[in-house]
Amino acid sequence: MKGLPLNKNYLGRLAIVLHAHLPYVRKNEKNSLEEDWLFQAILECYIPLLKVLELSKEDDPYNTKLTLSLSPTLISLLQSEEIQKKYPSWINTRIDLLNDLPSKESVASEFLLRNIKESYRYWEACSGNLIERFRKLNISGNLDILTCAATHGYLPILRENPSTVVGQIKTAIRHHKNSFGIIPLGIWLPECAYYEGLDKILFDCGIRYAVLDGHGILNSSPRPRYGVYAPICSTNGIAFFGRDSESTLPVWSSKEGFPGHPVYREFHKDLGWELPPSKLKNRGIPSTRPLGLKFHRITNSQGSLDKKEFYVEQEAIKKTEEHADSYLLSRAKQLKTLSLSSSFDPLLIAPFDAELFGHWWYEGPIFIENILKKSSKYLIKLTNLKEILIQKPNLQICDPSPSSWGQGGYHNYWLNDKNAWIVPEITKAGSVFAELVNKNFSDDYLRLLKQAARELLLSESSDWSFILRAGTTTELAKERIYRHLYRFWKLVDMIKKSSKLDLEFIDNIEQEDKIFPNIEIKDWQKYNN
Repeated sequence: MKGLPLNKNYLGRLAIVLHAHLPYVRKNEKNSLEEDWLFQAILECYIPLLKVLELSKEDDPYNTKLTLSLSPTLISLLQSEEIQKKYPSWINTRIDLLNDLPSKESVASEFLLRNIKESYRYWEACSGNLIERFRKLNISGNLDILTCAATHGYLPILRENPSTVVGQIKTAIRHHKNSFGIIPLGIWLPECAYYEGLDKILFDCGIRYAVLDGHGILNSSPRPRYGVYAPICSTNGIAFFGRDSESTLPVWSSKEGFPGHPVYREFHKDLGWELPPSKLKNRGIPSTRPLGLKFHRITNSQGSLDKKEFYVEQEAIKKTEEHADSYLLSRAKQLKTLSLSSSFDPLLIAPFDAELFGHWWYEGPIFIENILKKSSKYLIKLTNLKEILIQKPNLQICDPSPSSWGQGGYHNYWLNDKNAWIVPEITKAGSVFAELVNKNFSDDYLRLLKQAARELLLSESSDWSFILRAGTTTELAKERIYRHLYRFWKLVDMIKKSSKLDLEFIDNIEQEDKIFPNIEIKDWQKYNN
């Protein structure tokens, strides 16, 4: 087997893969935590990354390459007119709070106020239509936009009912096509989670490539000749790219990674925790919570939040540039070593949560900007996954190993004593729905079946399992699961009993859970894997 075509102008290739996802925000719940999560991500992550990519494309269109997965729930939120109408008020509330700070804090937060205003000007310039900006970068080839499972369902725990896995994937593909005008060939498997036989389902649905964690590739059968440094192809026709831990650790590591440097902005010290509740309520914020208003630096990672020093933007920017150089130098050395030992063009896959860049690590978009700007200097060719496969490399046939990129490397983070109770609940619902959609019902009940499919998908989101395992906002996660399953079973009961329809109930939940307007019941009909 030959590896990727050797390019003598470069030491090798680097593909940065970002996964952007947030859970669905209920329409009728103003100031919800999910809404805050979304707006902070728009402000700190999605807009800064778009700006970086667009500016870099103007300077160097050929080396501005990135792979980005946008989950269908996130796409739905970014397309939502209700969300677009709410965002200006959310921004103005934060600007108002910063303008109302005492003089010392006001001076320290000037950088934040300026950046918020610049970000909002970008929002206004594109009328809040960020999806269109992503679409243009996808068309130009600078971005390879992947889809994801419809509601980020953790696919290995849905495998008992293959039709539920198919429903997640086909719903996602249809939504992606309606949003971007093209059928996606690549997918980000939620949590990079893989199980035996999933590749056949992916292939049958039209998917052709995906990303796995490193051990999912290294434990393949047979063991890949080039390890994670070249994609493999499964016997069922899916190309898999493996995460290179050396390329992710400098950014990802909570203890030794770049984001923990003392000059960077402190994530946990937020003005929202320090203002009196009355001041928040006067501005429509119902409770003490993080507001995304942070203007202190990490200072000492072991120190108390009360002892954090004020953030100095220029120091942080300078350090980000140094870290980008350090990262690229390490990748260049790594690629040179790989090139010396093999007659192929090595490929490094570096996947991350997109929200790490800007939200968790405030300086992250500047880091990406410097990677795009400086990679050629280090003889590193930036690429994306589609570009690699377009070159038709001769891939080794290997079957990947069950795996995920979660703690422990397999499925235990989403299947443990804190969240295992979810599995029989959604499995039972999935089994009943799979039987239901294969029966004949009049068109009157198609509306109910479609809404039941939406509620089932929303109950399957891996976000809830993750929150329960992590121990954060657990009551919110439980409430969301119970709420969607309650709605699902009430709809099923109406369908099965052909009883009088509760039209008010149906109208209300259609308005609140109005995701996936083009959902198709046939996606859940019998699938023989």
